[in-house]
Amino acid sequence: MKKIMTLLFTLMLLTACSETTYNDYIFSGESEHWEAEYTYNGTEKWGEKDGQRTYSNEYDFRFILKYKGSLEELSSLQKLEYSYETNRVHESSTEEFTEPPSTGTFSSSGSSRGGAKVHEDEVIKVNVKWDDFEESFELNNNSK
Repeated sequence: MKKIMTLLFTLMLLTACSETTYNDYIFSGESEHWEAEYTYNGTEKWGEKDGQRTYSNEYDFRFILKYKGSLEELSSLQKLEYSYETNRVHESSTEEFTEPPSTGTFSSSGSSRGGAKVHEDEVIKVNVKWDDFEESFELNNNSK
């Protein structure tokens, strides 16, 4: 019985010493021809182990880029390049088309454990190149 009480006390103490923060942000913005949204769902955990303060984080993200015009306007599209950049991460994607695209929406997603986290006040820079055109714009946090 004494071991069970000690175990319960230890679990309560560890729970009391740990702290979890959830960072759920939606960044959005647009240019003349494109609009984008970057969704970030992160968890930060602080705790203690062997008398030392511990920290861990993990997150999921999704980037969605949408053409604002009609799909017909993209019928001659041969190459689309887009990139987005946070304060610590730069991602890019290139798509080449032999046939007209079937959608005007393009996306990427992923997750990380222990990677660079996105802060709520960041401005995410987006650049889009399609055939001979190029536009840049910024995404701002709408979750504040």
